Amino acid sequence: MDTVKLMLSVAILIAGIVGFYLLEAQPLWMRLLGLLAVVAVAVVVALMTEPGRRMKSFFSSARTEVRKVVWPTRQETLQTTLVIFIAVLLTSLFLWAVDSILFVLVRWFTGHGG
Repeated sequence: MDTVKLMLSVAILIAGIVGFYLLEAQPLWMRLLGLLAVVAVAVVVALMTEPGRRMKSFFSSARTEVRKVVWPTRQETLQTTLVIFIAVLLTSLFLWAVDSILFVLVRWFTGHGG
């Protein structure tokens, strides 16, 4: 029975997409609202299956885990961003210096130096 429900959900979704394009004479906002309603119905039908219930349970568990995370404060975030910015700046300066030195050496070895 789950397979039938999932196929019905996909059929509803396809019908909504086809309807979106067939009703191109209607205003865009009306077609978008209709498409969103069709997607909502397709999702509800899909959630009534065993895979849908498992997916809902997974997302519920994931949400619970996200709530357990200790997020950094604004100050910690700014400090980390500053450290990363400085590291990137120093790395880019180092690579620029190495590139410049190699450029001069290649010009010198090939006889194109001034």
